[in-house]
Amino acid sequence: PSAKVSVVGIARNEETLLPVPYFEKFVGHLGERMALIIDPMLATGGSLSATVDMLKRNGCGQVRALVLVAAPEGIALMAERHPDVEIYTASIDSHLNEHGYIIPGLGDAGDKIFGTKHN
Repeated sequence: PSAKVSVVGIARNEETLLPVPYFEKFVGHLGERMALIIDPMLATGGSLSATVDMLKRNGCGQVRALVLVAAPEGIALMAERHPDVEIYTASIDSHLNEHGYIIPGLGDAGDKIFGTKHN
């Protein structure tokens, strides 16, 4: 009953693979709370790292991440940029392909969840 929900929207530029934030709405008093970031996939790590940056800028000191599938490249980036963030995952897949997708992975989670398809 005391859980609060904040929302961050980040897309990935498919050419540069860099995160592009488009929305953020944080509940008050982040410094008094532990943030749990839930994301279906951790690929390059750019979006997760950007989300952690936003949370820390807004006063959050304790962050954890829960992802279904992760790639070693994303885990390595998070260990380098945010070694204090614990990451929980169900699966670590082999690697990323040249487009930054997890191999074998699940496909584009955003397209599947939101019904979008980028050409």
